[in-house]
Amino acid sequence: MADKAAIVTGGARGMGLATAMILAADHHIVLTDVDETSLGQAVAQIEANGGSAEFVVADITSRDQVDAVFAVAAAAGGLRAVVHAAGVSPHMASAEKLIEINAVGTIHIGEAALAVANEGFALVNVASIAAQMVPGFLIPTRAFRYASTDVAKFRRKLVAAATRTGRKMAAAQAYPISKAFVVWYSADRAAAFGAKGARILSVSPGSFDTEMGRIENDGGAGKLTEFAALKRFGRPEEIAELLAFCASEKPGYLTGVDILCDGGTKAGMGLREMVQLARQA
Repeated sequence: MADKAAIVTGGARGMGLATAMILAADHHIVLTDVDETSLGQAVAQIEANGGSAEFVVADITSRDQVDAVFAVAAAAGGLRAVVHAAGVSPHMASAEKLIEINAVGTIHIGEAALAVANEGFALVNVASIAAQMVPGFLIPTRAFRYASTDVAKFRRKLVAAATRTGRKMAAAQAYPISKAFVVWYSADRAAAFGAKGARILSVSPGSFDTEMGRIENDGGAGKLTEFAALKRFGRPEEIAELLAFCASEKPGYLTGVDILCDGGTKAGMGLREMVQLARQA
């Protein structure tokens, strides 16, 4: 077993599993997700490739369950990295559930990571291009500060922002709000992690060929590729290379930032194209 461990949330499939496969070259991997069958299959895949892995079934909306995942990783060796890829998209959940999983879940992971962070530790949060595709006035940035002082109030304010235009579009509004929070949180907590010699940052994928990406194909993910420089869906292993690099010890001065990996989508879009896409969503 490797003498250092890495946690990958949302590790049962998609970009989470692809990232775990790379990190397994020199880390013992602790996968977590809510699907026990898929987690077992993912561990078997990592081990068949020569890696060392185990899994913990956990719901990241529960701080106690998150702490249990970190305890397993600590027992496996020195926890050096966390890649937080767990999340849901608009066609998968209600506005309330989106906020709970994507935003509150990120707080739980971040607090648990900060508690054990030390020199060389890294937390990489997966955000989304969606965080950059909506007007800033729709993002309740002032409410984000309650993440560290009053999570209940934080939750209420984000849900209220997502539902201000009605229930029909609530989930579609909640998703970019929740992912904008991931970007904000990763920058806001950089100093706290830095005080321990540790790093935190976010990566914002564009349209990728994962299970979630296919679910959202008709909701805009497919349409985005029409504006991209690379007119195709990204492959899970492509974003995994970036996530694994960010989580590694190599980019030791990289922290507090968001990295957009979208095949040149945002570069090919102006305000008119963004409005057009929003109307078609």
